[in-house]
This record gives sequence, C-alpha cells and structure tokens, in this order.
Amino acid sequence: MKRVVITGSGAISALGYNTMEHYNSLMNGICGIKTLEFKDSDSLSIKIGAMVGEYRADKFFSLRDLSFFDRYTQFAIIAAREAMSQSGFEINMKNSDKVGVIIGNSGGGLQTLDENYREVFKHQKKQLHPFIVPKLMANAASSQLSIIFDVKGPSFTVSAACASSNHAMGQAFKLIQTGQLIAAITGGSESMLCFGGIKAWEGLRIMSKEACRPFCKNRDGMVQGEGAAIFIFENYQDAKKRGANILAEVAGFSMTSDAIDIVNPSKKGAARAMIGALKDAKFNPEDVEYINAHGTGTLANDKTECAAIKEVFKSHSNKLMISSTKSMHGHLIGGTGAVELLGCLLALNKQIIAPTINFIKKDPDCDLDIVPNIARQKTVKCVLSNSFAFGGTNAVIALKRCP
Repeated sequence: MKRVVITGSGAISALGYNTMEHYNSLMNGICGIKTLEFKDSDSLSIKIGAMVGEYRADKFFSLRDLSFFDRYTQFAIIAAREAMSQSGFEINMKNSDKVGVIIGNSGGGLQTLDENYREVFKHQKKQLHPFIVPKLMANAASSQLSIIFDVKGPSFTVSAACASSNHAMGQAFKLIQTGQLIAAITGGSESMLCFGGIKAWEGLRIMSKEACRPFCKNRDGMVQGEGAAIFIFENYQDAKKRGANILAEVAGFSMTSDAIDIVNPSKKGAARAMIGALKDAKFNPEDVEYINAHGTGTLANDKTECAAIKEVFKSHSNKLMISSTKSMHGHLIGGTGAVELLGCLLALNKQIIAPTINFIKKDPDCDLDIVPNIARQKTVKCVLSNSFAFGGTNAVIALKRCP
C-alpha cells in the first residue's frame, strides 16, 4: 500500500480568496456570515449566509468561459489553480492517465438552474442557452478541471449531501494508496446561495436567522456558505523524490451509513465512521489531539456528534480539542468537508487550532473542549475531520504530520 500526502491546497470562501486569507480568518476568528445579497433575497425569511464577498467572475474568466461555468464550477477552478501552483506537480503525456479528478458536490449548478427557472416561469422566456445542461450538471466541475489540466485518468463527482467532499477525498486517497493513481485533484465545491436554494432549505426549519453557534446552548440552526477547497493528493515517494512541500499525510478514511433516517443523525453511525478511520490510519484513540467537527449548529447534530465522540474516545474525549469552523465560513453542504480540511492543515502546519466562534453558553449535552471563540496555539500530530450528512451518510478522514 502506498503512502498518500497532500502537496497543494487552494481555497475560495467567505473567509478569503486563497488559502492564506482563509487561514488568517480562521486564526483571527473572523466571521464570514453576512446579509445575503442576490436577486429576490429580500423576499426570503432567511437573510444571512456566508457568501464569497465582492466576487466578480469576470476577473477570473472570459465571457466565453462563463457560458460554460456555473458559480460552483468557477470556485472549483479558482481553488484548483492555486492548489496546482502550490504543489508544483506537473501533468504531462507520460503521467496524465494516472492522475484523477474527484470532486464533492451536492447541488450541481443550482445557480444556473435558479436563473433559468426565473427566465422561464417569471419572464416567460421560450428558449434557453444551449449550454444550460453541461453548465448545471453535477459533474461539470470535475469535467472542466480534467479539461483544463489535461487529466486523462478517472474524473467524476461524488454526491453524498454534506459528506460529499470527504467521500470524494476518501476515494482519491484509496485510488492512490492502491496504486491505481499517482495523484489526484480532489476536494469539493458548492454554491447554493440563491433564491431557490435558500427557499428550499427554509422548509426544513433548521436554518438560523441570527448566527451559526455550534455546540452552544443558544444555537438555533445552521447557516449556509459557499466556496471551494481543492487539494493535490500524491504518492508520497513521488512527492519526496521531486522535493515537494508536504502539507500532511492522509493516514486513513472510513465511510458508513446510518440506515435509519433520511435527516436525523445517528450516534452509532457517526461513531462507526470515526472508529473505521482510526483503524484505517492505525491510530489509537489517544493519538488524536484535534477533531474538526461536523458541528452544524443544529440542536440534533451537535449533541449527537458529541455523544459519538464520547463513545469512541471514552475518557480521552475530555482531552480532545474540537472545533466547528462552520461558525465562520458557514455550511458549504457538498463542499464543506474540503473547506474544513483546511482547518486540519492549519492545525498540523501552523500549530493553531481554529476556534468555534459565536459561543455564548455551554450546553451540558456538548460538554467537550470546543475551543470557544479564540484560536489556540497547540502542537498536534494526528487529527480527524468529520462529515455526517442527510441520508445517514458519514465520512471521516484522518490526517497526520508527515515527518
């Protein structure tokens, strides 16, 4: 089995237009959640979200490109450009068929869908742009990345609701670990902050109108975000040989299904996913020092996740640092696991644990060290990143510092 490492990262979110801006926001506990500003947003009951601020697509893409790229695809491309540049990994005729693109996404081109529904039903438009379908399809981002970077290995999208990115990165990890690939462009992207996207989520009645307060007694729901994080996963020996800067080693991965309920979380399913990741990584529970939690800010998720952590880590759970960076960048749904992996890389490379901001009052059901409000300087070697999704779909990634 091959060792797998991360040699590049790229990001765009409400916290910044690149990885370092995102890191700086995490370290300083900056909240990217603001009043939503898009067409018809004033008629929604939910008026907050973590939008990419002052985003102008024409600064990054030509008008021709924009006829093919939905907003979520644009974000994926921007983040991938940074990841590839940082990594220094070169794709050429000799290796392109051993490189893959595996991206997590849940909503596909929802912005495109929303815009064109409005054109048809509100403005009675009879004919739409001929490239609507390739623009809105769920595999648009992965396909466009394979074209841009000349990747001729497997290219596909994984859609598993809020666990999509972790599932995608897990597949990339396993394909490299087993020698089927030498490298992969992987991560996740999402952009559901539009009228139709928010209107649909309003119906679930789990959205906060004020703030995202994970693990807080005062929490009253999640807040959506948008953006992307893309990484270069690579065979360790190849990365070492070419002198790449290694950000972390991907040590393990596990995925489970609750098989109980389509929306309510399960302690057992989440616990089995964490146990599986520990086993795959050959970690003892005591090895783990930090968990980037799923931590949505909903009543059900947060107490269930804490209960699962206690079940897996027993007495060591009181020594763990746990934070939810969703409090800052919002819940990116299919892209959230990728953006949250940046919090793990921050911990491993900068020895800084991102905080859970907006914390006011402790909840007895969430009585773990959730690193409230202020980032913490702490050297860690082994971390987990949790994603637990609608559909009862769970995916956990284990990372460690690479010596």
